[in-house]
Amino acid sequence: MREKFFKSGEHWVWFNAGAIAISLVMVVGLLALIAVRGLGHFWPKEVHHYELSLENGEKAHVLGELYEEQSPKGAQDDSETQLLIKNGNREVYGLDFTWIHKKHVTAESFPSDVVVLERREWGNFYGDLQKVIIDGAEVGNDKESRYAAMLARINEVNDVFEDIHDLEKSDIGSVNYRLEELRLERRRLELDGKDTREALAEIAAQEQQLKNEFEDLQTKLNALYAEAEKDSVVVKTIEGKELTVNFAMIVRAFQPNKMTGLGKVGHYFEKVGEFVLEDPREANTEGGVFPAIFGTVMMVILMSIIVTPFGVIAAVYLHEYSKQGFLTRVIRVAVNNLAGVPSIVYGVFGLGFFVYFLGGSIDDLFYPEAKPAPTFGTSGLIWASITLALLTLPVVIVSTEEGLSRIPKSIREGSLALGATKIETLWRTVLPMSSPAMMTGLILAIARAAGEVAPLMLVGVVKLAPTLPVDGNAPFIHLERKFMHLGFHIYDVGFQSPNVEAARPLVYATAFLLVLVIILLNIAAIKIRNNLREKYKSLEH
Repeated sequence: MREKFFKSGEHWVWFNAGAIAISLVMVVGLLALIAVRGLGHFWPKEVHHYELSLENGEKAHVLGELYEEQSPKGAQDDSETQLLIKNGNREVYGLDFTWIHKKHVTAESFPSDVVVLERREWGNFYGDLQKVIIDGAEVGNDKESRYAAMLARINEVNDVFEDIHDLEKSDIGSVNYRLEELRLERRRLELDGKDTREALAEIAAQEQQLKNEFEDLQTKLNALYAEAEKDSVVVKTIEGKELTVNFAMIVRAFQPNKMTGLGKVGHYFEKVGEFVLEDPREANTEGGVFPAIFGTVMMVILMSIIVTPFGVIAAVYLHEYSKQGFLTRVIRVAVNNLAGVPSIVYGVFGLGFFVYFLGGSIDDLFYPEAKPAPTFGTSGLIWASITLALLTLPVVIVSTEEGLSRIPKSIREGSLALGATKIETLWRTVLPMSSPAMMTGLILAIARAAGEVAPLMLVGVVKLAPTLPVDGNAPFIHLERKFMHLGFHIYDVGFQSPNVEAARPLVYATAFLLVLVIILLNIAAIKIRNNLREKYKSLEH
């Protein structure tokens, strides 16, 4: 019985099935770990008040969120356990986190009135609310009324900051863009020898009009900043030190120890929405990652648009037109070997050829007025997309060739027998039937390109991009601009952040978001492939 079992080869089937099951469990477990550690960061944690008795006999107090407990190996009790506390108040303590020994803790409580302020700078504040000063007068007779007044004013100031953001990014940004265009136009006329008095006078008149418009917008902007900065709150740390915090510095305020379950859920989804839809702040350790999401998706779409036609054309030539001899075999070996080249090599090639040579040549031919500042002769979205298209080209070529080889020869012969030319047969019959294989190659290309980081560091990605590659200024899509990317954002936050402990949960959250983006892009491509497969299934039989 045992010999029959082994001779049948069934044990290999069970072995492979077990290996696949273990791999799936490991992948799902890893994703679950990333999701729990990342998404759990946005849940409002209780604020602990620890009373400490130090070894020198002094008393101390620590107020903050419990982030982590660490015990040395072989510890018999909690005497050596250390607690990592997020105590915020960076302008007071210098750091957001502190370690305390559990053996020094003499009392632990959860004060209900403790207030957490999320700020645009200096991180979180943990302490008590003392005063709310609006229009120069103190408001609120008790803690509840002061807290309610503070929340109302924070909402008003946040609305003002939305107006500031729109004014700076849209109106003032548009004026500055047009002023720069006029400067380049004047330089262009000088280089062409057409800088006549009439042409320069016309440009000067347009510049003056834009400057007047800029001054009006600047006046509105100053008024909005004055409105946001006129009021403040007075808060007190656990040691009794009072601080004055301007409302313009506060993003939100909450009392986690008083929150109900429904209130915590609302706060959680508000924070998740901020993470997905807002711009980053505090050296990328706070706020959102929307520019990185936008840059990642736009780069992948451009890469797909570039790599698909080149990969399909190369595969069609190799399979349908080239003579199957020594040279063709060498080309196929070279294509397969390209798939194993380290991605950083593609980045170096993209920097040297696309950015410096091709981009520099474009600047010399079409943008001489902008020199010495480069336009296309510097890292940007277009060069990153082309570099990744080159990186993923072998995958598309191989997948398309496999799809072409699966189409029966009788279909080609039948089309030719009915009077169609070879190109008509290829365009109307062969390529549509092989389109599912093309989409398979594109899916694999998307999966690899979306997670690449090393080549992007050389050809376009930056820590913080001031503007998106798409805006309201003609030509509306600016492929020469640098962009943010989720993969590089993970690297930057995890390894370049000045506040590693605060950034660690965001690394998990951003990694989980990157996986979701890749899954969504792949689902869209798979859906298209399945529709094409169903459409042409009948022709294959």
